[in-house]
Amino acid sequence: MTPITEVEGRRLALSNLEKVLYPAAGFAKGEVLHYYATTADVLLPHLRDRPVSFLRYPDGPDGQVFFTKNVPPGTPEWVTTAEVPRVEGPARMVLVQDLPSLMWAANLVTEFHTPQWLIDAPGRADRLVFDLDPGSPATVVECCEVALWLRERLAADGIEAYAKTSGSKGLHLAAAIRPAPSEKATEYAKELAVEAEKAMPRLVVHRMTKSLRPGKVFVDWSQNAARKTTATPYTLRARRDPTVSAPVTWEEVQDCRSPSALTFLAPDLAPRLQDYGDLLAPLLDTARAGALPDI
Repeated sequence: MTPITEVEGRRLALSNLEKVLYPAAGFAKGEVLHYYATTADVLLPHLRDRPVSFLRYPDGPDGQVFFTKNVPPGTPEWVTTAEVPRVEGPARMVLVQDLPSLMWAANLVTEFHTPQWLIDAPGRADRLVFDLDPGSPATVVECCEVALWLRERLAADGIEAYAKTSGSKGLHLAAAIRPAPSEKATEYAKELAVEAEKAMPRLVVHRMTKSLRPGKVFVDWSQNAARKTTATPYTLRARRDPTVSAPVTWEEVQDCRSPSALTFLAPDLAPRLQDYGDLLAPLLDTARAGALPDI
């Protein structure tokens, strides 16, 4: 029988709690749900008011992995949904606004991906992101070098950047910006990616062309487009181990000498949160948002 749990007055059916989703670590679905329950206080503010794209992996990363953008069948009526504009026509998507909604979504077994804009202003970016993706044999160590350059370049324009692991191979940079058209944010991010390539031609590439990427860091500026999404801070990833897209300090970025130094698993997050709190909390403070320069 599927156990029924009550979360803040909402009844949830949580299924297959003993099912191992991460074979390399023996990490089961019940542990996934526990992870999200214990990180909800820091995760929910980064999800709130942003339509969620779900990257689902109900049988683990070795099973079928697929994106779900529309409201999934069977979604409880108390889960907030909203109409979202798309090129192909409006669609209805989920907003994860509270703990019951988070636990319902986590029970689907999913990564959380969100756009750089809020539901009340679609296509007006309030965040700027760079996805630093290393091409083998480059690793997150090289991503850190690029991240430090980008941090200084953004600071020169009055924009404060913060870092998190991708939960995969690379590193994400994020910054709060005063709301601006996504097209302007994308143009600005591309310009900085081009500048980074000119400053570090042996290390950086700004184009996605795979033949250009071995041994370099691809600075993906395109995720600032209104239609694109990025892994939300603190989401688990569909990898062999239960890796997390975890915020990191700039000291950790500066000191990184091996990929293992910036690999964080679900059990690592509780002590990190105790030590650091939410390192990305400044992204939620509109008073700290920087203005995109005219380019």
